[in-house]
Amino acid sequence: MTRLAWLALSLMLSTALVAGDGITSDREQELHNLLIQDCGSCHGLQMKGGLGPALLPQVLQGKNADYLSSVILHGRSGSAMPAWKGLLSPVEARWIAERLLQGVKQ
Repeated sequence: MTRLAWLALSLMLSTALVAGDGITSDREQELHNLLIQDCGSCHGLQMKGGLGPALLPQVLQGKNADYLSSVILHGRSGSAMPAWKGLLSPVEARWIAERLLQGVKQ
């Protein structure tokens, strides 16, 4: 992804967060798209695995939203999993983690 594309994505991701811990419905749609497209590019569009491991609820059993949020924000050393803390807030990472635990709806 080009630097300009990253900047545009970063700006888009940061504009719809509302005050407090709430996320607007527009932002939820953006996060859902990010989950399907960006996470799906490594974990598979149906989260069944690819370059990265599967992110299906049965595979994530025993992991909680706090743990998953931390992985999303900070990445995984020694793997292809990047840190998303420059583009996502902790609230947004938690929203994604909760969707993964529930099962991603296309």
